[in-house]
Amino acid sequence: MSDFRQPGPPVRRRLDSVTQTVEHEKTHEDVRYEAVRSRDARFDGAFFFAVETTGIYCRPSCPAVTPKRRNVRFFATAAAAQGSGFRACRRCRPDAVPGSADWNVRADVVGRAMRLIGDGVVDREGVAGLAVRLGYSARQVQRQLTAEVGAGPVALARAQRAHTARVLLQTTGLPVTEIAFASGFASVRQFNDTIRAVYAATPSELRAAAPARDRAARRTATPSAGVPLRLAHRGPYQPGPVFDLLRREAVAGVEEVSGERGRRVYRRTLRLPYGTGIVAVHERPGPPGTDTGGGWLEARLHLTDLRDLTTSVQRLRRLFDLDADPYAVDERLGADPRLAPLVAARPGLRSPGTADPDELAVRALVGRAEAERLVQRYGKALDAPCGTLTHLFPEPAVLAEVVPDGTPGALAAALADGAVRLDPGADRDDAERALLAVPGLDARTVAVVRTRALGDPDVAPPGAAVPDTWRPWRSYALNHLRAAGEWENDR
Repeated sequence: MSDFRQPGPPVRRRLDSVTQTVEHEKTHEDVRYEAVRSRDARFDGAFFFAVETTGIYCRPSCPAVTPKRRNVRFFATAAAAQGSGFRACRRCRPDAVPGSADWNVRADVVGRAMRLIGDGVVDREGVAGLAVRLGYSARQVQRQLTAEVGAGPVALARAQRAHTARVLLQTTGLPVTEIAFASGFASVRQFNDTIRAVYAATPSELRAAAPARDRAARRTATPSAGVPLRLAHRGPYQPGPVFDLLRREAVAGVEEVSGERGRRVYRRTLRLPYGTGIVAVHERPGPPGTDTGGGWLEARLHLTDLRDLTTSVQRLRRLFDLDADPYAVDERLGADPRLAPLVAARPGLRSPGTADPDELAVRALVGRAEAERLVQRYGKALDAPCGTLTHLFPEPAVLAEVVPDGTPGALAAALADGAVRLDPGADRDDAERALLAVPGLDARTVAVVRTRALGDPDVAPPGAAVPDTWRPWRSYALNHLRAAGEWENDR
């Protein structure tokens, strides 16, 4: 029966549903406006607001005068704001906020798509390549992203390229033409048009408007000195346990952690789509007991091909879990009597990921000592070694050929031929089933891979007495127990 022939009550129910939806959205936007009015940095990256009278969009914590509610529009992403004709605020730099925690937590197609776009898949493989990785048609991906975040994959990738370009313009002395192609633009004209549209300035004007700290960094930033970065995070951050873990796991030749606690530097080699890289990330503890709404980790990237900048930054963000929402995690876990004192002692404790999922899977299986042997025997030597960093971790295809027998060989073969996919857009349940199908791979190792390589925030080792009340943050809960010495380290 067609809609107009339906009896009265169902129509009223539908109208009531529409009214409730409108009222819910109005309430939701009122909450967002309160965050803007109070300049609440906890929401930076979770949403953006634009002011119709100025044509500018900002992060919620922007220090400018709060606009009137009737002039404000809200957007889920910077790309959606740009697509509606708004320009980025030069004062609060909304493109430099941490990413939304939703995209790393969610396991649906939108979350997977956002992670892949962040990794640069659209720039390298186009929308068709993104759709193939997700197992959907390009039209379905476009429709779902537009409905959920207000922008399609091309617009999201464009916004990301613009941010990369701004970082390079303001922190390096590279020629504008080199920056255009390093940022992923197909032409200098496309680059110029995008910069004007997003920042209402030419590339030269944007470079001249750099903050003082970026101008200082630009004077020392040369291709040999690398690209200086500030990797932003929201809320409190506990670098100590993260750097402890990295020191414990460091594989000689590929990684190193140097310096005294509180001032350590983590360095490692990176295999990237266009070349290789070496990164250094500095431990940067904040004042104890304080929370200014966010901060950053200082980093420096040395890349053989600057087109890998966006991808390498995203991989570092996953490694250090910089896009997490510590407020949501701490609120949930802090309500548990066992965890409450641990959360109070270490607010903002993170669940580290990895810079290379395939590498992490192999290392989780074979252990540190065997991983170091594999690096020395089969890892690719860097053209220009840097101190103790001399190799890249061997690729799965290489390991499958040189170590054909046993579980390590079976895992390497599955990673090489795509039977096991651990890229940012992989379906976590599918990946777990594929891992468990690898002969000899145990469930405990698979849990480590799911937590670290796939970034699942809600994993508990098999057989562990972990209550459901800790969901959906069981990975974080176990990290609190480990940091307090109440849980045996798995690896």
